[in-house]
Amino acid sequence: MTIPGPRTPAASAVAAPQPPVTAYGTGWQALPTRRPSVRAAWPIAAYLLGYPVWWALGLGGLSVVVLAVPMAVLLWRRRPIRAPKGFGLWALLLTGYLISALTLAETPDGTYGELAAGRVIGYLMRLAVYVSLLIMVLYLGNLTHDELPQRTLVRWLGVLFLTAVGGGLLGVFAPGFAFTSPLEMVLPPAIGGHPFVANLIHPTAAQIQHVLGHAAPRPEAPFEWSNAWGADVSVLVIWFVVGWWTYGGPYRRVVAVLALAAAAVPVVYSLNRGLWIGLGISAAYVMIRGARPLLAGAVAAVAAAAFLLSPLSTIVAQRLDNPQSNGIRAFTVATTIRVAATSPVIGYGNTRTAYGSHRTVTTGRSPWCTECGHPPLGSDGQLWLLMISQGFTGALLYVAFFAGAVRRYWADRTPIGKAGTLVMILVLLYMVVYDGLISALTLYLISFALLWRNATGASDLGEAR
Repeated sequence: MTIPGPRTPAASAVAAPQPPVTAYGTGWQALPTRRPSVRAAWPIAAYLLGYPVWWALGLGGLSVVVLAVPMAVLLWRRRPIRAPKGFGLWALLLTGYLISALTLAETPDGTYGELAAGRVIGYLMRLAVYVSLLIMVLYLGNLTHDELPQRTLVRWLGVLFLTAVGGGLLGVFAPGFAFTSPLEMVLPPAIGGHPFVANLIHPTAAQIQHVLGHAAPRPEAPFEWSNAWGADVSVLVIWFVVGWWTYGGPYRRVVAVLALAAAAVPVVYSLNRGLWIGLGISAAYVMIRGARPLLAGAVAAVAAAAFLLSPLSTIVAQRLDNPQSNGIRAFTVATTIRVAATSPVIGYGNTRTAYGSHRTVTTGRSPWCTECGHPPLGSDGQLWLLMISQGFTGALLYVAFFAGAVRRYWADRTPIGKAGTLVMILVLLYMVVYDGLISALTLYLISFALLWRNATGASDLGEAR
């Protein structure tokens, strides 16, 4: 599918015969004739390589909204614009979100709160992210492989993994580290003081939570919150292994081993069961679909033995023995489904706050009891967020988009194809436990773009190191 651009005199001329495109290059050109240039891909480089700077400025995941502006300009200049198969589902999801604004002022039964600035701000921020991600995918897919080689993009994702590991270690060893960002300084209190906005613009190393029955830090730097850190790391580690081990030379492989060993510490101290399950699924996937399943199994066995013999195994056991969030999740999910059923087609545009909690039928959080209540409906997973904000229709479109990607790209047996398909599978798992906005959903769609680019052929063109 393409978006046509203006006709030029050359368009009416007889086109020269083009070499046939295969999954690994053109029919008679196995290697590029010139060194690749990634200057056209600078917005993606700015996002992935410059993420610590965005985080320090207070933008973090919101930087994708800022960078979507130059991406849109560059994309428009290179018309006609190609779009991947199945991307119409994402366009429908975005259209449905626009329509859901009609119900922003409604207060469904079992919830409380009136239409206020916070609800509108949250809606507009999510809308800006959805539009920006649409632009980002089209931008990535319309760059040539000379302009942005696949391996270069994968290695940039690996650099962000190293950043996440560094942020995780900071959260473990300096959990109180935090500062006021420049964006936080200039935003008016009415906007910057909103809890959703504050989480995005106030850089902190960790969240202090009572998951184990006592105060314990859960790493979150450089992302929005601890669950976002878990989701992001589980995706980034996949691309890190592909870019720095599978496609890496001796030096990159040494870095890969050291980085993965260091990552084990914040992964365990994150107390993130979703992350642990995701890593287990990834390991099983590699053993089943990997090029060397026996080697993968042996490596996994050695890693498991080392973990069980280390003090980190005690932390995992304590976390599994303290499932304190289960009751909260059960209440919010059940209430979300019940409320969403009252507006199943377009939802309510944003989250809502329910009466009571999993322990009481009285009103939840209040100024005199900030620890009472529970998270807003739709905050326990992207699927539930879509249900409350866009109804069952929005949730179905989201599932269809990523499930369709698994089906469409399953046959791609290249390392990038296998890795991207694994990420799509993890998206379908994480949607019930993680809110994808903002950084996680960005990484999901960059992974989708990698799959699309791989399927367009010439994946070896521009792969010069």
